[in-house]
Amino acid sequence: MTNGNKKELSQEQREELLGTLKARFEKNMNRHEGLEWAKVQEKLEANPDNLWSLHEMERTGGEPDVVGYDEKTDEYLVYDCAPESPKGRRSVCYDHAALESRKQHKPENSAMNMAADMGIELLTEEQYRELQKLGKFDLKTSSWVQTPAAIRKLGGAIFCDRRYDTVFVYHNGAESYYAARGFRGSFRV
Repeated sequence: MTNGNKKELSQEQREELLGTLKARFEKNMNRHEGLEWAKVQEKLEANPDNLWSLHEMERTGGEPDVVGYDEKTDEYLVYDCAPESPKGRRSVCYDHAALESRKQHKPENSAMNMAADMGIELLTEEQYRELQKLGKFDLKTSSWVQTPAAIRKLGGAIFCDRRYDTVFVYHNGAESYYAARGFRGSFRV
């Protein structure tokens, strides 16, 4: 929970989140071989907004974890690593325009709106495929991914899942939403 409308965590929330992230980091070293938790934690503590975004990823069921390091920008890459599409982010259409276009049975939100509110971005198709090299994700669910402008302009959006040990990319109307479809986010620290 945040303090009022500020994107701040209490000291207790920060400590709990850092403990959760550290435990996950240490349990899943295959996702970030050669990286050290102390350096990640130092970057996290240097900017409270980073912790707030990661808290939102965690709060909505994303199980965020470090999946790489970008030497050019000196940033750690964090993706949602929950086995299935984060439960607190399902039953959403793709973006705000899609949400507004629905006349009946509107979902509560859209993937793009939620990601922006959380301070994260939807995974790209390429990032989704990279994530799948680190484990088997979305075996029962699917996740919206960033959609090329040409597809979105025509009313569509794309999503991915893993079936038959293969990553599939599909399309749907951007206004569609399903109980088993959410989105996975990325974040740089």
